[in-house]
Amino acid sequence: MMSKITGRIGGAMALVASMALAGSALGQSSQDNDVPNASLNIPANLQLFGKLDPNVRKPTAIVNDTVITGTDIDQRLALALAINNNAKPTAEELQQLRLRILSVLIDETLQVQEAKSHEIKVEPAEIDRRLDLISRNFQKTPQELRVYLRQVGSSEKSLRRQVEAQLYWDRYLHKRIDPFVNISDEEVKAIIDRIKAAQGSTEYHVKEIYLLATPANAQQIFAEARALMEQIQQGKRQFEEVAAARSDASTKSVGGDLGWVRPSSLPEALAQAAASMDINQIAGPIESPGGFSILYLADKRKVLTADPRDAVLSLRQLSLPFPAGTTQAQANAKVADFSKALQTIHGCGDVGKIAKSLGAEVVDNDSVRVRDLPAPLQEMMSKLQVGESSPPFGTPTDGVRSLVLCGRSDPQDGQLPGMEQMRNQMEQQALNLRAEHKLRDLRRDAIIEYR
Repeated sequence: MMSKITGRIGGAMALVASMALAGSALGQSSQDNDVPNASLNIPANLQLFGKLDPNVRKPTAIVNDTVITGTDIDQRLALALAINNNAKPTAEELQQLRLRILSVLIDETLQVQEAKSHEIKVEPAEIDRRLDLISRNFQKTPQELRVYLRQVGSSEKSLRRQVEAQLYWDRYLHKRIDPFVNISDEEVKAIIDRIKAAQGSTEYHVKEIYLLATPANAQQIFAEARALMEQIQQGKRQFEEVAAARSDASTKSVGGDLGWVRPSSLPEALAQAAASMDINQIAGPIESPGGFSILYLADKRKVLTADPRDAVLSLRQLSLPFPAGTTQAQANAKVADFSKALQTIHGCGDVGKIAKSLGAEVVDNDSVRVRDLPAPLQEMMSKLQVGESSPPFGTPTDGVRSLVLCGRSDPQDGQLPGMEQMRNQMEQQALNLRAEHKLRDLRRDAIIEYR
């Protein structure tokens, strides 16, 4: 359900940081699925006394005297688009992305300011080492990475700013918050016992758009929810985008993501809906406490039970591109020849020879999880025997492809985590939650001037 562009850019913006700081305590908790607090006393039949002028929020902002320029946004956006296969956003998507990146830059600025106020330091040499690591992950030398950044419209300064902010915040968390996170043996044991008791039960990874309603406006809100749902189903808007812009739940900051939940933790109507849904399906509007919900089922699994979709495949991909200007008749002929050649494959050892005869390209990947494949391919690849190839697939513009199964590592039943493993997970979750609360406080107290 991610967008053609906007739904993936959030991940692209975080990709560089994850490469530089893998395993650090920088994640956000997505388990906060509380019903929104309605204590603001907002009248049901309110009247707006002014209009929101989007031109007031310029791309330049001053955050507690630190300037964020339009160039800062442009360069961060350019790198995110480049990582996302040089995506071409529409004007509306581009505006949404710029606002999202501005929000990220504001958060980074607040994090650095807070860390420095507690005399936390990050040396330039530390940033250099992180940039060297990023270079290797891009399979480039540091100099080649600098050239690449300039080519895509970004800069080393922009990337350096992101890495510096992550290092400052990580160091701040471990100095100021981590020491206060203590999980007792009793708490750890209680969680392990709960997991053991739930073994074999179903968990759902769901996302929710929650619209607050009152008896007076319930019909109006229900109609709005239906309209939003239709826009999502028609591909006009994406679920995460709508959740971030319209949901009244606290999970709007994470695209409505409730994370992995059990039916018992959901309102009864939502639990019943999740149980009847297929993966990647939307349901709603569903009446829930205080309003209406639109639900999206991202995935489901059985606790501590092997899932065939967790099998790791070793694949060879045959790819035959179509030259520009290929007619439909020519494409059909190429697909027919491609299909005929696939029938002669008797194992991955034949792939190179057949690719050469067709003029096709070969790409190997030895660690593809079934669940990470597009939905139409998941069931198909699960049924293949080693050495067999999938039927051809592709598009008229991209060409035709096939996957040849070279090996499969089937998943094992899950094991109960040990005490220390569970303690580490719980401490990390607690640290992430405290970090998010601290960042909310910084946002609330910040003085931000838009120019």
